This record gives sequence, structure tokens and C-alpha cells, in this order.
Amino acid sequence: MTDRFRALLISKDGEGQKVHDAELSTGDLMDGNVMIAVSYSTMNYKDALALTGRAPVVRRFPMIPGIDLAGTVATSEDSAFRPGDRVLINGFGLGETHYGGYAQRARVKSEWLLPIPGAFSFAEAMAIGTAGYTAMLAVLALEDTGVKPESGPVVVTGAAGGVGSVAVALLSKLGWRVIASTGRVAEAAYLKNLGAQEIISRSEHGGEPRMLAKERWAAAIDSVGSKTLANVIAATSYGGAVAACGLAGGMDLPTSVAPFILRGVSLLGIESVNMKMPRRRQAWDRLARDLDREKLAAMTRTIELHEVPRVAEDVLEGTVRGRLVVKVAQ
Repeated sequence: MTDRFRALLISKDGEGQKVHDAELSTGDLMDGNVMIAVSYSTMNYKDALALTGRAPVVRRFPMIPGIDLAGTVATSEDSAFRPGDRVLINGFGLGETHYGGYAQRARVKSEWLLPIPGAFSFAEAMAIGTAGYTAMLAVLALEDTGVKPESGPVVVTGAAGGVGSVAVALLSKLGWRVIASTGRVAEAAYLKNLGAQEIISRSEHGGEPRMLAKERWAAAIDSVGSKTLANVIAATSYGGAVAACGLAGGMDLPTSVAPFILRGVSLLGIESVNMKMPRRRQAWDRLARDLDREKLAAMTRTIELHEVPRVAEDVLEGTVRGRLVVKVAQ
């Protein structure tokens, strides 16, 4: 394995941050007990925020961005992992405080590593990435409350995005009647192909939230936040549950206690970065079982490492649907 490798690097000075191609050596990498030859990464909404600097995702500079990676163990000081093992990482500070996946090499801590389920290739594991893994965590959280497909329909907001696309495919496979909420009604055919049975416009959730609205769904997965989340909660039926996992529309939540104390609605916060390993394994085992790989392929586009900075702007503009896989290895 050569000592030199290619990476994207974010630097920052008095004029702001810049993203540029860099050639580094393994000696430049941060501490860790496992060296990974990275094959693929992915682009999530959080990656786009980091690359553009529109949110303070990166907490030390310089930084190799990329909150996900998949590749092969090159060297390991931990007997639990051997050279040649296929592994992935989601979160744990990659691309924020520790050099991330947009590089051909990564030195990481072994406790961050998860074996890639045998069903998935490197590219498929990254087609899922943090967005898909988060969607599965949201599904698991809903199931933990006892809501079931027979309880009523489930709404997915931001349905044409990364989290939303995987959530629609998963929930459909599990027998739910899926209502897909999107600001891109032109993607109706795409969403129906993933399993959505009804498409509604994001504008339905854009107004000032009411304390309570007509009951429309038993469950929800929301990646938007703000007024959208508030309106979704207000329309959730008695005993229902809402999994919140995103903030594309804002971090505020202009709601009231009414849905929680009058209808017994549960609001479930989904955190993926520091999730304990047993839950991660459960999520990835379920993804291997419950995610239709043909639908995964239908929602996925692959880009090259040099395209990443440009495409990040498209992600934040909401013009990219589904999942973006980043080919890192040459």
C-alpha cells in the first residue's frame, strides 16, 4: 500500500473556508489503531453543510470531510479486525473532529468499525450511508412504541431526499401505507416506484401550525423540522409516534403540548452519530433484511471525488433526489 494518497481537504483562514484537492501521506492522518483503504463514501445533507460552510459542522481545521466511509482494513492493531476485512463507519465525528471519508486512506479507532453485512457491496453500503442508517433507526424507534402498519398510514417528509427515499422504501416493504410529502411533486413517479401510495405537497405543512389538526396518520418520519414537523405532529392520530431526524427546514419547533397530552403522541428524537454499537448492528442487520436492493439502486447516483464540492451546492438547493455515492478509490 503506497504511503501517498489523494484527499479532499477543508482549510480555513481569515477569508473563510476553502475545499481543495490534496496529496497526503499516511503520516498526516490522525490517531487510530486501524488503517482503512477507502473505496467509497457518500454525500449526506450534513456533508453538504460541512463542504459549503453553511453550518459549523467542521470543528477543527484542516479537515478531511465525509461522515461515512466503506473500505478494506489495511492494517490493524486490534485482533477483532484483520487485513482484508470489509468495514464501514457512520458518524463518530468523521468529517467533524476526525479526518473523514473523502480520502483514499483513513486511520480510525477500531470501536467505530462495523463489518459490512454480506448482502452489500462497498457501493451499496454507502448508498445507504448515514442517511439510510438514520432512516432505519427511525423505523426501529417507531416500532419500539408499538405502532404498526395496521395502526394507520405513515407520512415521510422530505421524501425525495436521502433519508426520505430510504424510509419510503423500507416502510413500504414492511407493509405500511406510505404518504410521501415532498416539495418536488415532479418526483411523484420516482416516489411511487419506491413504494409510496400517496403523494402530498410540502406546502400542506408550511403554514402556521395549529395546536391540533385533523388526524391523518399514525406515524411519521420527519427530516425537515420547524413548521413542517409541528404540522405533522398536530395531524398525528391518538397514540401515534413521530420520529424526528433532520433540520433542513430549521431547528425551531413551533408546537404546543396539546398533541402530547391530549392524544398521547410520542416525539422520538433520532441521533445517529454516537449511537451505541448494538443498536447500529441491529439497524444494519435490518437494512440487509428489509431494504429492497433494486429500489436502493433506483435511488442512487455515483459521483467522483472531484465532483463533491460542486454537487454539495445542489444538495442544499434541494435539486438532488435520493442518494449520492462518492467513488474514492481509483
